[in-house]
Amino acid sequence: MTKRASKWGAALRHLLLGSPMMMLIAVLIVVALVILGTKAARWMVQNNHLDVATTQQVTLSPTQIRSVERIRQWEFLSVSDEELIDTVRHGFFGDDQLIRIYYGTLRLGVDLAETKEGWLRLEGDTVVALLPAIKLLDEDFIDEARTQSFYETGKWSREDRARLYQRAYRTMRRRCLSRENVASAERNALLQFDNLFHSMGFEHVSVRFAPQP
Repeated sequence: MTKRASKWGAALRHLLLGSPMMMLIAVLIVVALVILGTKAARWMVQNNHLDVATTQQVTLSPTQIRSVERIRQWEFLSVSDEELIDTVRHGFFGDDQLIRIYYGTLRLGVDLAETKEGWLRLEGDTVVALLPAIKLLDEDFIDEARTQSFYETGKWSREDRARLYQRAYRTMRRRCLSRENVASAERNALLQFDNLFHSMGFEHVSVRFAPQP
């Protein structure tokens, strides 16, 4: 480095360090460069990024289908009933009468053992289930331990009492398997199957029933 260049450098440093105005200008220049550098870096990040798209495929595995089928009987409505049934036997010396009270609980639902192949499938992103018709899950619904005689005169045989029992049975069955109760059981089934498949990760569920026999 020559003596002249050294003198010029010394003079410049003296000018910058000695003059407050020049110091301020130098600081502003540095700040401006930092701001410009930050904006440039931000622009590069915003305009030079990599979009990563993930596609999640909804599937219904055979294991999931078997886990639902293992439920077998699924109750959707329980109906308690009480029936007073009577019979009269006319005789020469008077009439005999037997009145008994029967109690029963009828469970309405579906038996998944009766489903046909393909009853549960995936259509697009919707789980479609075709269930058997709502039916009485337990045919032995009268609680005989609670059955009691309300009024009884004369002598009645075991066959007489069995006939009275059958009348109570038919009356309970007809009353509790009404259209309204079947519809209520179907609504409960729709809600429970919807909750089941949502818990398994499916968003859309469609449930239908086979026609009533």
